[in-house]
Amino acid sequence: MVSITGDAGEPAAAPRGGRARTGSWPAAVPLLAFTALAFGIPAVALVLGAFTVRDPQTGVSGFGTSNLVESLRGNYLSTLVSSVQLSAVVALLGAVLGAFLAQAVVTSRFRTLRESVLTASGVLANFGGVPLAFTWVATLGNSGVLTQALGLGEYGWSLYTFWGLVIVYMYFSIPLMVLVMVPAMDGLRPQWREAAGNSGATAWQYWRHVGIPVLAPALLGGTVLLFGSAFAAYATARAMVGSTVPLVTLQIADALTGDVLIGHENIALALSLDMIVVAGLVMAVYLPLQRRSSRWLR
Repeated sequence: MVSITGDAGEPAAAPRGGRARTGSWPAAVPLLAFTALAFGIPAVALVLGAFTVRDPQTGVSGFGTSNLVESLRGNYLSTLVSSVQLSAVVALLGAVLGAFLAQAVVTSRFRTLRESVLTASGVLANFGGVPLAFTWVATLGNSGVLTQALGLGEYGWSLYTFWGLVIVYMYFSIPLMVLVMVPAMDGLRPQWREAAGNSGATAWQYWRHVGIPVLAPALLGGTVLLFGSAFAAYATARAMVGSTVPLVTLQIADALTGDVLIGHENIALALSLDMIVVAGLVMAVYLPLQRRSSRWLR
């Protein structure tokens, strides 16, 4: 038997990815402990509350699925469907417009324009909540500056509708898509386009057989990321539309605070569990696509 040794007769170093890396896992213990405290305990409390059923007559609590069943009926189901529809529309529109804007940035010869757009996208992608709602209400609300200046109210314009909320959500969705797509488009090698041109391929054939297949994981991953971002948004919708547009996040807040719904706290937890399931499905699609698209960024 031949042993692998170094110059001094000692065993050679372990290969990359072998046992040499196993000693570094204790460094992740603080992060794992923090994650367990910050997310694990609330998740357990949410699941227990969602499956806890209280008898209104006797006041005795027990485990059951009636809260989950109720969360998928009537008005609760309508708010969940409305949130999914809103998120889907925002994700599709934001993905298309963001991809075209990212393409314009990547192909631009002006470095200042690229840096300016990326910097603005980084800021706007994190701009939301009450400040975002106030900005749009002051601009395009019933008494907004542009609404009064252009007389939009005479044409039936209203910001406090489903499509008005879509426009507001696009304000941070498009910049987020730009941040996702620019690195992926930078991964398109110029040699691929030159090779396609030398082979007689048109621009459409290049994008159909090379560009779009390469960018497909990033496109789909960015789309589901926009969906999750819009699906979980709360403060902007609360400050702008209130109960005008039925959304599951607003329904949960009403049930937990008892301002509108009293005694529905556990149903609110069941609705939260429904949202976690939807978000889990979204992330189950996004993570594999993200890993696949990362190969083109090297």
